[in-house]
Amino acid sequence: MQRRDFIKKSALTSVGITSGSLLYSNTLSQNKEAQPPKFRLKYAPHLGMFRHSAGDDPIDQLKFMADQGFTAFEDNGMKGREVSLQEKMATTMSKLGIQMGVFVAHKIYWKEPNLASGKKEWRDEFLEDIRTSVECAKRVNAKWMTVVPGHLDLRQDMGYQTANVVETLRRACEILEPHGIVMVLEPLNFRNHPGLFLTKAAQSYAVCKAVNSPSCKILFDIYHQQIQEGNLIPNIEKCWDEIAYFQIGDNPGRNEPTSGEINYKNVFKYIHEKGFTGVMGMEHGNSQKGKEGEERVIQAYLESDSF
Repeated sequence: MQRRDFIKKSALTSVGITSGSLLYSNTLSQNKEAQPPKFRLKYAPHLGMFRHSAGDDPIDQLKFMADQGFTAFEDNGMKGREVSLQEKMATTMSKLGIQMGVFVAHKIYWKEPNLASGKKEWRDEFLEDIRTSVECAKRVNAKWMTVVPGHLDLRQDMGYQTANVVETLRRACEILEPHGIVMVLEPLNFRNHPGLFLTKAAQSYAVCKAVNSPSCKILFDIYHQQIQEGNLIPNIEKCWDEIAYFQIGDNPGRNEPTSGEINYKNVFKYIHEKGFTGVMGMEHGNSQKGKEGEERVIQAYLESDSF
């Protein structure tokens, strides 16, 4: 193929993908019975991601997500919402066929070594948060909840800190296991969250193996792990049997796929081919403002999911 022909063909392909997305949007506005695109994976937007297109009401936002083909949803702040709203959102998700993803299960200590310290008062507080999170999870039909063990205890050897964290997580699993609920441990990167106990994939894997419970797994945040250590697909492979949940964000910027350096098409393809059926949380911002930015997010997922 001549270089000129190749460039022309590539341009036409790109236009075709974009036109397909816009065609669906236009069709949807004219025909409410139009079928949304089907994604291969369960990508989960959050509240506010499409507020310019759907308005501020959480129920309308959920309906818009479903109209765009999304089959999951996550809400870090769900536990703090009014119970009546939690129940209304749960009913709406059930009707729309949307699966609830994670919410944050406990108070996170960003600068104090709560779980790593081994102190009884912080352990008791964490376990009480887990108990109340079980009730929230039941209301919204959530299977997973996010846990961040907190800051390092710089006065203790890492081995002792790890033992303290593992012991606390084992006790949390005693609360979670009877309900079939899973806490997913999220390692976070040094740039956005300096000084935290849990940072790397291998460390998270070792902690989960030590806890040894179906209620303690890994939340593999692709954005954080790209910054922290890279080597994404090999690390996902090594940790696979302990990963229960993924979150998404491109780097730099922590925005939608295609806005940064990560080859999300290849990453999504790998996860899909491994048979993953869980939720892929869209824990990122929009690289562009307004409705145009929201359309760009949808288009980015259509592009990255086309493997």
